[in-house]
Amino acid sequence: MISVEYIIPEICSCGVVGMVFPEASEEVVLKLKEGDIIPVPSGAVSWWYNDGDSELVIVFLGETSKAYVPGEFTYFLLTGTQGILGGFSTEFNSRAYNISNEEAKKLAKSQTGVLLIKLPEGQKMPHPCKNSTDKLVYNIDAALPDIHVQNAGLLTALTAKKFPFLGEVGLSATLVKMDAKYAADSSVQVIYVAKGSGRIQVVGINGERALDTKVKAGHLYVVPRFFVASTIADGEGLEYFSLLTATHMGSIISTSFTGLIRNDAQLSETIQMGG
Repeated sequence: MISVEYIIPEICSCGVVGMVFPEASEEVVLKLKEGDIIPVPSGAVSWWYNDGDSELVIVFLGETSKAYVPGEFTYFLLTGTQGILGGFSTEFNSRAYNISNEEAKKLAKSQTGVLLIKLPEGQKMPHPCKNSTDKLVYNIDAALPDIHVQNAGLLTALTAKKFPFLGEVGLSATLVKMDAKYAADSSVQVIYVAKGSGRIQVVGINGERALDTKVKAGHLYVVPRFFVASTIADGEGLEYFSLLTATHMGSIISTSFTGLIRNDAQLSETIQMGG
């Protein structure tokens, strides 16, 4: 399973992630800020830590067709009540890590939480690497948009051409910011609403409307392959982050965002009627 993590803007600017990549001999610790995108390749081990005083919101999106249960994230926890090490006997763990039985019990059983864990007061955590992390993290909020329509909105597309590390997970991403009462056409696959609200319609290949509903911050929806989605922002505007299986800029621009338009724009009758 491969995934891409996105730090929700204006929620928290503090966070730390630690990762050990397949066949790597050292852990990499990175400082996170709002708008960061962090790919996590299949086989990588990671932990995520809120080192600030406010809420940290991270959206995990990924390609799960090859997961243990297709369509669901497969978590391989190392320790804790559902951890892999807890399934082995103390003898096996102590011999594998060349530690005492007491140390093996602590390694496998001392952590009682699952997924979300509150650390004890004064717990020390690894410090972020001082070396450049540009190769591992990309801030899509700070990037120049690929499409910017005045008084309508903008789209920023991210592919391996801009961020080579993203190519290792075989995915691409887009960030769309829509001004109030404007609309965008799209056919992305997984969409997370980060800010604002609006209305979404999804139409299938036979011209049947599959979805017509209101969306707001915190909502996530999926647009299947060959389906087309269109979104209209409410008065407060709308901002969403999407993940695509396309890897080329041309595919993203042409399939995920055909244009930002006003919802009161007038098309000629010839265009509206299809010729």
